[in-house]
Amino acid sequence: MGRLRGFGIALASLLAIASSAVPAAAASFFELNFGLSGPRYDATVPLCDDPSVLGKISARFAQKESAFWQSNLNIAGVDRIHEIAFRPWAPDAIPRRYCGGVADVTDGKRRTIYYSINETGSWVGVSWGVEWCVVGLDRNWAYNPGCRMARP
Repeated sequence: MGRLRGFGIALASLLAIASSAVPAAAASFFELNFGLSGPRYDATVPLCDDPSVLGKISARFAQKESAFWQSNLNIAGVDRIHEIAFRPWAPDAIPRRYCGGVADVTDGKRRTIYYSINETGSWVGVSWGVEWCVVGLDRNWAYNPGCRMARP
């Protein structure tokens, strides 16, 4: 009797769900034209060797090393900076500039660094932002293997 009752409850639930389904209506004229124009990017992304970009990377690298890895490593400088790609995907994608270089880290080693600057990458997307990876110091493997995921 318990099995029959369980079957009856399941059948009633299924019928209730099926009977409450309403076909979706197409978007009205106002819904189609109100705020749905799509992204409009200006492609105003700083150059790879912009001091504000390199300063942001150095500050965040030091902060990450100190806060998460109890390390006093810093980036002393970056040279051999070069652009790898600019807007490598579809024209309507968020504009990104991919860069590479060699970072002088305060442990005395020179390490390859890859970073991308994107137009809406800051907090709340009001300005450009930067993501970076130092080969050999990607301790949380965010861009593993070997910072390959930080490149286009």
